[in-house]
Amino acid sequence: MNAAASTRSSNAISPDSIHALRPPPPHGKRRRSLVRIRQRKEKKMLTRTPPLQLALVLAGALIYGPDVTAVPALVADVTAATRTRSRSKYAKSPKQPVARDNNTMLLNNISQNHNVRTEVETTSGGGGSRNGNEYGNEKERDTMNSNARGKRDDDVAIVAQRAKAGFRYVEDIAPGLKLDMDLYSILHTSTSSVQSIQVIDSYFGRTLVTDGKTQSAEHDEFVYHESLVHPALFWSAHLSKSNGGRGDDGAPRSVFIGGGGELATAREVLRHDTIERVVMVDIDPMVIEVSREYLPEWGGDAVLDHPKVEYVVGDVREYLRTHPHEKFDVAIVDVSDPIEAGPAVALYTQEFYQLVSQRLNPNGAFVTQAGSASFVPLGHAADETCFGPIRNTLATVFDHAIPYSAPVASFGEDWGFVLAFNGPLGRGREVADLEIGVVDDMIEERIGMVPGVPEHNGSGARGSSPGRAMTGYERGGDVLRHYDGVVHRRLFSLSKPLRKAMQGDERVMTEANPIFMY
Repeated sequence: MNAAASTRSSNAISPDSIHALRPPPPHGKRRRSLVRIRQRKEKKMLTRTPPLQLALVLAGALIYGPDVTAVPALVADVTAATRTRSRSKYAKSPKQPVARDNNTMLLNNISQNHNVRTEVETTSGGGGSRNGNEYGNEKERDTMNSNARGKRDDDVAIVAQRAKAGFRYVEDIAPGLKLDMDLYSILHTSTSSVQSIQVIDSYFGRTLVTDGKTQSAEHDEFVYHESLVHPALFWSAHLSKSNGGRGDDGAPRSVFIGGGGELATAREVLRHDTIERVVMVDIDPMVIEVSREYLPEWGGDAVLDHPKVEYVVGDVREYLRTHPHEKFDVAIVDVSDPIEAGPAVALYTQEFYQLVSQRLNPNGAFVTQAGSASFVPLGHAADETCFGPIRNTLATVFDHAIPYSAPVASFGEDWGFVLAFNGPLGRGREVADLEIGVVDDMIEERIGMVPGVPEHNGSGARGSSPGRAMTGYERGGDVLRHYDGVVHRRLFSLSKPLRKAMQGDERVMTEANPIFMY
């Protein structure tokens, strides 16, 4: 401070000096004047004081009484500290380096918020009343700590909001249509000699993805696999029993599975206690190894090491061609969609279906997944679906090719299947009209859990471990989570728009003229 300023400061007249220059007031008037001056000061302070400082003023007045000189000092300290916190709150943090993968980005976001919390706590911890008043220190620290806790709560909310708008899994469903959902983590990613493979944790739980297409998800894999397997096995049993084949119950004994690398298709087949032999042929051993490790509820080691299961690594078509003496009661094809340059295109052709028909026993049945089966098909996307062509192609080989569908939310739409078999003309309608009691009775008599397969954990918690392992003594309708007599009839009740669209589709799939899904 310069000399002039010092002089002005020393010559400044205080309110008390003003009263000293005036004539002495009457008795008692001077005291009332001082009281009014103090009241005016307090009123001015109250009208201009922010809420936090106001609270401190009132608290100080209660404690210090007439000695209000300590209160402005306390308010000044808190004001300075508040400004410091405000500057730290809105200070720009240094830019973070661009992360090279999703998980790293998530960690960087969390670390950045942690740094903010640390800065607030450090700033809030210092300070105190400039006049050394212990009450001021304690009160200020309590107030600042309260603000710091509020800031931490804000940071948690920010992290939660960022998670909502964080990393995404986006899958093309049809031209102009995408399935977009939260992506919580990538558990596995690799590329085999056949396809790319990922296991992710998304909105639908753990999900197996190959070549960018969802194969099955924790949320509803049982809907897909039960719909694929059980109608064919029960229909084959009903067909055989009515025709006097395979003993009294007509139940199938041997099943061929083409594909099925998740092992859930074999799991559903093994739930039929009449099954004696399951041959599973899959071209990609890496899918099976990944499923064993990350998707044990789909079947895992309990299925792959089951004494009834024969697992073969190889080409499905080549296996059937080189094993002409093999015969099966039911054949199931559970492979990826016929996408262009995909590994399974040849398994949807007329030539392949002719080969399969030669490997079936009398009263045998064949079933395949058949892609999108939208309840109301879009005309501009008709050429990108294969439900109709797969049904048409099977109808050129078998006496009956019956389409049906099930809602699979993780696929983004209803999903199609086709059941094919030989027999008199009128038998095709019987599949859809199979009595509810007949299906439910067969379930109660023949269905049981596969020992050692863990149940899906129904807690819904992210990252939860598999449920308890099944003992094999669980039996009947409670074993199946989706399929029963009522659902059987619903599966074969296609919507009117879908039926009309399929009637107008005459395409047939051959090796020379394949048809690809989107």
